[in-house]
Amino acid sequence: MNESNKVAVVIYEPLPGNTSKVYRGLKTALEFTAAGDDVVVVFDGSGVETLAAISDPASPMHPLATALRDNVHGACSFCASSHKVKDQLVAAGWPLLAETNGEASIRNLVAAGRQILSF
Repeated sequence: MNESNKVAVVIYEPLPGNTSKVYRGLKTALEFTAAGDDVVVVFDGSGVETLAAISDPASPMHPLATALRDNVHGACSFCASSHKVKDQLVAAGWPLLAETNGEASIRNLVAAGRQILSF
């Protein structure tokens, strides 16, 4: 019996900071998902700007956001506020993560047995 991988893809990169890195991260999440692995995607730091940007249907990466909607664990609440995209993320229906003093917890992902892949 094959065991599936438990993976957390964490996007830190903003758009247009490094579009290819963001694209690679999202495509990696899709690759693991297609293989039947247990995948969550988290947007942290400047990556919250990426989630806001790709939530726009006009974004070329919007189809990736749509394909991964069920896998998106959420965006760091503190970062969303500090990067001024909280309202956009809430309007788009994305969860805000505030497990550790208002911020997303990477430790919780590790404690759940997930391998962290950072982009």
